[in-house]
Amino acid sequence: MATDPERMNFGRRAVLAAGVAGAVSTLLAAAGCATGGGVKKTGPTLKAGESDAIKGTVRVWSWDMTTKALKRLAPAFEQRYPGTKVEVVDIGYDNAYDKITVGLKSGTGLPDVLTVEGSRLPGYIGVFRGGLYDLTSLAGRHKAQFAPADWRNVTDEQGKVFALPWDSGPCALYYRTDMFEKAGIDPNSIAVWDDYVRAGERLKSKTGKKLLVIDPQEDSTFPMLLQQQGQRYFKNGEIVVADQRAVRAATLLKTLADKDLIAFEKGWDGLVAATKAGKVATTPYAAWWSGTLTDEMKELKGKFGVVPLPAFDPGGVRTSNNGGSTLAVSGHSANARTAWAFIEFALADAGNQVSMLKNEGLFPAYLPALKDPFVTAPQPYYGGKPALKVFADLSDKVPPVEDTKDGPKARDIVNGTLSGILLHGKDPKRALDSAAKQIAAATGRPIAK
Repeated sequence: MATDPERMNFGRRAVLAAGVAGAVSTLLAAAGCATGGGVKKTGPTLKAGESDAIKGTVRVWSWDMTTKALKRLAPAFEQRYPGTKVEVVDIGYDNAYDKITVGLKSGTGLPDVLTVEGSRLPGYIGVFRGGLYDLTSLAGRHKAQFAPADWRNVTDEQGKVFALPWDSGPCALYYRTDMFEKAGIDPNSIAVWDDYVRAGERLKSKTGKKLLVIDPQEDSTFPMLLQQQGQRYFKNGEIVVADQRAVRAATLLKTLADKDLIAFEKGWDGLVAATKAGKVATTPYAAWWSGTLTDEMKELKGKFGVVPLPAFDPGGVRTSNNGGSTLAVSGHSANARTAWAFIEFALADAGNQVSMLKNEGLFPAYLPALKDPFVTAPQPYYGGKPALKVFADLSDKVPPVEDTKDGPKARDIVNGTLSGILLHGKDPKRALDSAAKQIAAATGRPIAK
């Protein structure tokens, strides 16, 4: 059982998510227009104080490292609650959302517990009103123990709770210590994004290296910059992809592109290969990227450090979020009480959450787990610096943002828009104004004034 920080594998689910966004967007759009099937106007509710026995079999859908984590925890749950059995099925990430969407639409074939990424859960809550159990009465008492941004993902507009947050993706700036030393740059001097741009120019001049990797077709940096400023694609139900904050984020990325500080690479494999080859000096990314470094780039031990993200303004927010998942009870579960008991056992327990960080590299959204000595310990891969503590200290400072059922449609449109800005030099304001109009036409939502 691996507990060495250098062997943690944080996975790549947040990056792979972009690869299936179009298909899921289409499925959700079709489901949102459908009638009948398994969709209900009001869904089932689990209430505190009800005396349903915790017994019987619970089936769970998950994938990759999350499957391994839940399978590992299952025997302890079964021991605590005799007469229960947990069956965890790895449905594969590439097909996960197709299966979940089809199951919710038809009302058949679903397990008791669903793994859903936090950014995607609002879409399912909004489209399938009866697809998930309302857990407010039982889960509400845990609210203060989860990072606010992660809690926002599991609630609807009325504050009803439909899942518990699992892992999280607080963001910071990974940097190559050797390249920074060669360029004579103190990473702690990079307080705002303007400092970052200037550091990039100096790094390129002194080392020949670029500053960061971006996939121009499925970019994750722009939404990270939006969330850092307290929004995503919608705010108060209105479209904000062309407001002042969005233009500021896109202008920053265009500036980096114009100064030839971006290495354009395709997908996850391109990011890993460019980092491994030393093409770039920094990666503004989530906590789970650490697992990829320690697992796939062992030869670079001692050459990375971590500091908070630069802020947009002095004293501003220095983190964001990328990735993270939740566990929800399917609205069609025949054993919902036991399903909830398993979710609570796995996610609202510091010991279990820390064990998933140690063994599967799942960075906890559960704040009590971040106080564990394992999180604050020095890590040899980072030259004896406590890199995980940087993320732990930032976790509860991630701004909550509004995600809706129209998020996938907006994401598809914004991805195409960013490609035009970064690769073809389009004006950020004009391009984003056009994107906002496209989103308005696709969703019927108003554009924020």
